[in-house]
Amino acid sequence: MAEHVLESKLRPAVELYSAALCAGAATLCLNSPWAVALSPEIGLGAAVGYGLFGLLRLHQAWQVLRYRRHIRRLPRYALTSRQIPISQQRLFIGRGFRWTRLHTQRLVEAQDPAVACYIEQPWLQRAARRLERRLEHSLPPLRWLPRLTAWDSSFNPLRPLPPVGGSPLLHGVEPDEVEASLPLNERVGHTLVLGTTRVGKTRLAEVYITQDIHRGEVCIVFDPKGDADLLKRMYVEARRSGREQEFYVFHLGWPEISCRYNAVGRFGRVSEVASRIAGQLSGEGNSAAFREFAWRFVNIIARALIELGQRPDYLLIQRHVVNIDALFIEYAQHFFARHDPRAWELIVQLEGKLNEKNIPRHMQGREKRVVALEQYLSAKRVYDPVLDGLRSAVRYDRTYFDKIVASLLPLLEKLTTGKTAQLLAPDYTDLSDPRPIFDWLQIIRKRGIVYVGLDALSDAEVAAAVGNSMFADLVSVAGHIYKHGVDHGLPQSAQSARQVPINLHADEFNELMGDEFIPLINKGGGAGIQVTAYTQTLSDIEARLGNRAKAGQVIGNFNTLQMLRVRETATAELLTQQLPKVNVLTRTLVSGATDTADPQASTDFTSSSQDRVSATSVPLIEPAHIVSLPKGQAFSFQEGGQLWKVRMPLPRPAPDDAMPANLQELARHMRARYNDNAGQWWRASGGGPTEDFDPERGLNSGMPADAKQE
Repeated sequence: MAEHVLESKLRPAVELYSAALCAGAATLCLNSPWAVALSPEIGLGAAVGYGLFGLLRLHQAWQVLRYRRHIRRLPRYALTSRQIPISQQRLFIGRGFRWTRLHTQRLVEAQDPAVACYIEQPWLQRAARRLERRLEHSLPPLRWLPRLTAWDSSFNPLRPLPPVGGSPLLHGVEPDEVEASLPLNERVGHTLVLGTTRVGKTRLAEVYITQDIHRGEVCIVFDPKGDADLLKRMYVEARRSGREQEFYVFHLGWPEISCRYNAVGRFGRVSEVASRIAGQLSGEGNSAAFREFAWRFVNIIARALIELGQRPDYLLIQRHVVNIDALFIEYAQHFFARHDPRAWELIVQLEGKLNEKNIPRHMQGREKRVVALEQYLSAKRVYDPVLDGLRSAVRYDRTYFDKIVASLLPLLEKLTTGKTAQLLAPDYTDLSDPRPIFDWLQIIRKRGIVYVGLDALSDAEVAAAVGNSMFADLVSVAGHIYKHGVDHGLPQSAQSARQVPINLHADEFNELMGDEFIPLINKGGGAGIQVTAYTQTLSDIEARLGNRAKAGQVIGNFNTLQMLRVRETATAELLTQQLPKVNVLTRTLVSGATDTADPQASTDFTSSSQDRVSATSVPLIEPAHIVSLPKGQAFSFQEGGQLWKVRMPLPRPAPDDAMPANLQELARHMRARYNDNAGQWWRASGGGPTEDFDPERGLNSGMPADAKQE
């Protein structure tokens, strides 16, 4: 197969004819050299020469046949979690190849109608699929035949294609796959994974999370919808790596077994408490003024709680927003006990003289002790910044005060209703509660693994509020780490100069994202935060933020872009518009005939036939190619301009997948409530589920019902 300007592999393997002829000639020269007038010695040499040339032609024919086979069906690629390679230098993605001009050229050639016979499935395959549809509801003897033709085994010549859809051409244009990976030092630039629903985003997340856990790094996973297989995978990998004691589950839908977390309990500056709460309120139009009022009152309450020696949480803040009089009285007692012990006697005397007639109009509706405190402070002119702040709050008319904090109360209600309050406002003094309490700095210091299930399908509003609070807390922790390091405040012997990689995986991150997310990806890299965000389309981000400029700001902070199948052209163009154009060669057959004008000439006409090769500039890939990607395949745009075509491994369950009884129960309910079998596209091929790729069987086979709770 000589080298030509145009590579052509979608054609008959004509090299087989040469190989067969060489085999015959070698046999003849070896067994009957006299038939071709050769001596035995020379015949042996000729046989060797024919044999070597025949092997060369056979290898060339095998390349053509292998290319044609890959165009129609890719070899199955599945790994157990134990088989996923773990490296301290690179992040394993799957198998694939770097997309170049050659692959664009092959893709253009494969779309030629003249080679359609090599692209389409053989007629026997098509006939078997028609037979399966016709005999689906037939009587039992005939019903076995479709099961036989749909048998998913390499021994079945009529084996159906895997149910991944899309165009097999996109990966079949390169039969020589290699291991596709991303340098770990590129992850700090953050990674954005885009793909429509049920095309493999969560499976890709499992591959990444498995490696993060086995590398011993911090791994934090936000899962708004609740994926039982993802939770199971995280626990199993934590146990296999010997890190099950560092595994935490926070789940709003199952507070009975969830860890507890106070989103406003840790801060560098007390003003961060107000910023994390008021930052979730709308700042558009007239709402901006109400958000500023809410920030001020929350900040006043937080400062008072700190002075009283109480840790702020959502319940305390809601209690004092609704009734700030009680906090004003409590703080005044604390203040006067230290600075003026006799003041309280005068305040009690003033309180006894008050009645409805001598209470100022703006103080009506307040407790008499609050009015007495206000009168005493007006007379004595005591200065204390916290006391003055509380005093300014109670001096507002009660009705007016309720109006300006009206936007704050719904948010606090979302975070403090029902059992959610037990998780977000933990009682640190309740020693009978076995559920642990964690904060992000603690998790980072001990290299923890955290699964955050936000139960967004049940209550999207609460899920978004909690997710935003956690992101705001992480931003604060990132600022602390950036300034002081992870081990700030620990003894010198316990400190280390090595930066801790903090892997943050945000599935469906458009549901969690707010203004808090932007500084996290914009400046979090300096603290070691490596964000991998998963969502469907660009429109999801823009709709969540409500601003195209902010959406562009978010997208601009992701250095690595991995795109599975998408349905929105604008999302596909995010990748294709960053790629260069390349020149592909096209072949044009030109033929013609010309009559001879001279009747005396010896020729009546002349004819010509030309095979022209021309170069045409085309995009490296087009949006239509991304729209037609099969499930489990993606384009990865990484390392400053390299485009890789990859496919992720299908999951193969291992026999030792075991979880504690409480997590088994949680995973079972999550699968029943959230997941549908249609999403597990790798489980079935053709007629039904296969044993090798059934996550359900892999999950249940290794989990005894009486597993001891850890």
